[in-house]
Amino acid sequence: MHAKTDSEVTSIALSSPARPVYYVQSPSRDSHDGEKTATSFHSSPVLSPAHSPPHSHSSVGRHSRESSSSRFSGSLKPGSRKILPNDGAGRGGRRKSDKEWKECAVIEEEGLLDGEEDDKGIPRRCYVLGFVLAFFVLFSFFALILWGASRNQKPHIVMKSIKFENFIIQAGTDASLVPTDMSTLNSTVKFTYRNTGSFFGVHVTSTPLYLNYYQLTMASGDMKSFYQSRKSRRDVNVVVMGNKVPLYGGGSSLSSTGGKTAVPVNMTLSFTIRSHAYVLGKLVKPKFYNNVHCSVLMDQTKLNSPVSLKNSCQYN
Repeated sequence: MHAKTDSEVTSIALSSPARPVYYVQSPSRDSHDGEKTATSFHSSPVLSPAHSPPHSHSSVGRHSRESSSSRFSGSLKPGSRKILPNDGAGRGGRRKSDKEWKECAVIEEEGLLDGEEDDKGIPRRCYVLGFVLAFFVLFSFFALILWGASRNQKPHIVMKSIKFENFIIQAGTDASLVPTDMSTLNSTVKFTYRNTGSFFGVHVTSTPLYLNYYQLTMASGDMKSFYQSRKSRRDVNVVVMGNKVPLYGGGSSLSSTGGKTAVPVNMTLSFTIRSHAYVLGKLVKPKFYNNVHCSVLMDQTKLNSPVSLKNSCQYN
């Protein structure tokens, strides 16, 4: 706008004829605020080009710019804001900078909101689920360690002796009144049970103890179940007996004189000890099985005398 006004004023000043002197009133500016105009006016004479001394094009341009600015400023009302040539650019720059600042603020706020959304992206239940899963894994690993350690601490069984109180073979009848030879045998088996577990006790049970003559069961006995604490041992006594067991010809080789056999009788003693421990409740419950098989020589000349089984047994 300013450049266009200068060109118009300059062209008019060069083309117009001689004119009389005229006055242009322009408001004075307050030096303190730089924006508000004062109410007082002052007059300044402006000479026409015909009556003025010759000047260079720069002076003409300067006078034309002054006159144009005077006319433009004269149209302002008192109390209004003067629009300077650089005001448009300044306001535009400020508006542009304000716009950019607002955009930056919006972007920053969106970034903060995105950051908050990222922070809230993992819900609390995921943390709880992760904690439960980690606890389950660690607990399983710990239980596996306990199970592996307990498996290496098997209980030990040592057979000590067997004592025969009596052994009699005599004629009789079975439950269906069939005549046959009948055997009566009373004995006591002793062994030692030792729990090697360093951090757990065991519950001990057993299958029946059988005294067999070949495939014929001559006597049997049951062991009472018990609990054995860690790193401890106990001596176990089991009564194995048979009362009037029908032989049905299987004992024909057992010759007897007055109910007593003439030669020693080879028998086998067999049973299984079952042990289980509650290391970590029912979650870690190792089980142990000890199979015992012993060869026993029954000699009626040594009744009521313990027969050593130290070197006569096999353990599986």
